[in-house]
Amino acid sequence: NGKFCKDPRKVSPNDFFYTGLNVPRRTSNRLGVNVTLLTADSIPGLNTMGLSLGRVDLAANGGLNPPHHHPRASEIFYLIKGTLYVGFITANPTHRLFAKILTAGDVFVFPLGLIHFQWNIGSRQAVGFAILNSQNPGVVTTANTLFGAVPAVLSDVLAKAFQLDVATVEYLQQLPWQNP
Repeated sequence: NGKFCKDPRKVSPNDFFYTGLNVPRRTSNRLGVNVTLLTADSIPGLNTMGLSLGRVDLAANGGLNPPHHHPRASEIFYLIKGTLYVGFITANPTHRLFAKILTAGDVFVFPLGLIHFQWNIGSRQAVGFAILNSQNPGVVTTANTLFGAVPAVLSDVLAKAFQLDVATVEYLQQLPWQNP
């Protein structure tokens, strides 16, 4: 991952510590989601461990962690509060959806590199934890990547790929795409 190991003489307990993951995060954005990802950048002691952790806060009534994938990690998602509709889609040629409704205490696995999502279908905020088997899992948010690219992907390419008219693609490309 390009990170150098710290000189062992300079390692301290703080390199293995993070506080505040219990604090609810703000979800008043367009998608109603906030992901707090802890990697080797935020906990240096994770370097070379092959692990990372994310807290996912989803607003009531439709908060969405949008379709995305992790190019370098599988994920196990543990819901501690709320009700979510979650799922992943297999790759070519089948594009099969594997989805479930989760309630507090449920776990769902998202295989390496497959597009997946979490959507709050409940009337209360939902909170879950994503455990990933990489210290640098990466995240590629599908819509943001395609419609928010800089410079923009040719609208004719996206129109044909998504079977949309060019005007719709150009409208989508003008939206303020940002990662949750």
